[in-house]
Amino acid sequence: MKAVFTPMLFLFAAITTNSQTKLPYYEIPKEAQEFTAGSVISRMIDGLGFRYYWSTEGLTKKDLQYKPSKEAKTSEETIDHILNLSQVIKNAALKVPYKEPESGMSFEQKREATLENLKLASDIFRKSEDVSQHKIIFGDKEHPLWNAINGPIADAIWHTGQLASFRRASGNPINSKINHFTGTVRQ
Repeated sequence: MKAVFTPMLFLFAAITTNSQTKLPYYEIPKEAQEFTAGSVISRMIDGLGFRYYWSTEGLTKKDLQYKPSKEAKTSEETIDHILNLSQVIKNAALKVPYKEPESGMSFEQKREATLENLKLASDIFRKSEDVSQHKIIFGDKEHPLWNAINGPIADAIWHTGQLASFRRASGNPINSKINHFTGTVRQ
């Protein structure tokens, strides 16, 4: 009995530990030691990741369906757009052409993919010696990384702010213990 129970206990512990893995950006990672073009872009992405984490944490089905007017996108449609933007940012970091994210994902999968895309991009840019080598590539067209700053990064920050407003309007405001200035959560 003990020979069967012990391996099962280890398996259960491994599954439980794996399922409790935190998504990136609960808090902003420690800042880089020096200011470089790559570390600044990385920090911008970290700020976006932190805001996105908390704008999407604990969203309900009601929140996801909310839209402020008939012409506006729902929160979930806005999340889809941010996922696409995070894919553009990640692919620029990886120096590969843009590829749309897979379709048919649940909200939780979209949220995780977006946060993981941002974390990977941030990690790459933080270590980059020459950010001019990173391009946004759509098919056979290449755009300089400047476009990532005023394009997908700024756009994703903009839409993440919309999510915070939308959830407040639908009766589910973000956690009041969030400190956007320090990128931390008060206990």
